[in-house]
Amino acid sequence: MKRLLLLSILFATFLSAPTLAQFEIGASYELRNEDPQNGFGLRVEKGVFESLPLVNLGIRLHASYFSEENNVDPENQSYSYSQDLTNYDVGVAAIGGVSVGLIEPYVGLGLGTQNYERAVRDVRNDPNNAAPESGDESSLYWNVSAGAKVSIVPFLKPFVEYRYSSSELEEPALEDVNSNTGRIMFGVSLSF
Repeated sequence: MKRLLLLSILFATFLSAPTLAQFEIGASYELRNEDPQNGFGLRVEKGVFESLPLVNLGIRLHASYFSEENNVDPENQSYSYSQDLTNYDVGVAAIGGVSVGLIEPYVGLGLGTQNYERAVRDVRNDPNNAAPESGDESSLYWNVSAGAKVSIVPFLKPFVEYRYSSSELEEPALEDVNSNTGRIMFGVSLSF
């Protein structure tokens, strides 16, 4: 609850910043190196300090959602089960970029919270209770990102971004949760 309150305050501050800055809303397809591997993301970004030439600074609120259903039949084991994996996260980041013609490379640094849920069902032939149990976990994370936007049309900006996240401050309670993850995103932002 404290995390949601903190993020709500940051979001309210983000939207009430008294600047004439550019506002962007975007969506992306995301791939990462742990299960669930495929998902989508949303982002809202607002520029700050627009008077700086060639330099673009901003604050971004981002959210990602990953979901996957697996039928697991471990090798050399007599049991099988089905599991639903869901991971979602919400974060805020400071972004800095440089306009170089039509391309704007950028980097970012941020904080966020993520929730991971595993629902195990349909366990078959498991006399030793070796199948994993259902559970969920939430944690705080920090992240760094690097990417580039292309301004082919002034209000439409395709982008590619890599984000590395780490929740090493908290030890994962579930065995299949990785505290360090990387993801690549392909998406489009609309500028207002």
